[in-house]
Amino acid sequence: MATLTLIALPCTAIAQSEWEVPDQKPKEERQTLFGKSKKTIDPKYLTADAVPMVDGKVVFTLDEDVPGKSAQEIYNIVYATLDSLTKTENQFEESKIALVNKSEHVIAAKFREWLVFKSTALVLDRTVFNYTIIANCSDGHLNLTLSRINYAYEMDRDDTSGMQTSAEEWIIDKYAVNKARTKLLRHTGKFRQKTIDRKDEIFQIIREKVKR
Repeated sequence: MATLTLIALPCTAIAQSEWEVPDQKPKEERQTLFGKSKKTIDPKYLTADAVPMVDGKVVFTLDEDVPGKSAQEIYNIVYATLDSLTKTENQFEESKIALVNKSEHVIAAKFREWLVFKSTALVLDRTVFNYTIIANCSDGHLNLTLSRINYAYEMDRDDTSGMQTSAEEWIIDKYAVNKARTKLLRHTGKFRQKTIDRKDEIFQIIREKVKR
């Protein structure tokens, strides 16, 4: 009855009462409060050059000018840095500097490590991550590539046969990004994202070392 009485009141009576229209939150804010908000993906994972291809193979390249340093100085720094990386957390014993050419100032290092997607008290989601780094040092310049990437995922589980695959079959645009380039695909996307993150981390470490 009270509701009917309120509806029947003249507009002037409502205006003079204590009733008021509540502030409306933006639609996006309401969705965050009452439902899952849409995750935003950093565009760097979606662009066509995020996972570069050279002759049909995934090859990430660090091409860095290093003014004032000789080829030997750059070689020494990169060798020490790569050797140090083989001993960091998540590395397997197989990680090592495999070959060097001292006269040409070339270093080839092979890495086998855990690439972690998620680590909590209840969940550990990770893959074995294999790759090769080749560094070519010259006076005032470093050219370094990270390639020959492959993954061994959940191979140690009893309830699944696991998966072994290469970057070319898993993280390139065709397999990891939707056609509109607005999101990463469900299963392959996390591999693409974490591979790019790890590459960025390694390149930044090396870049900082040679620039000192």
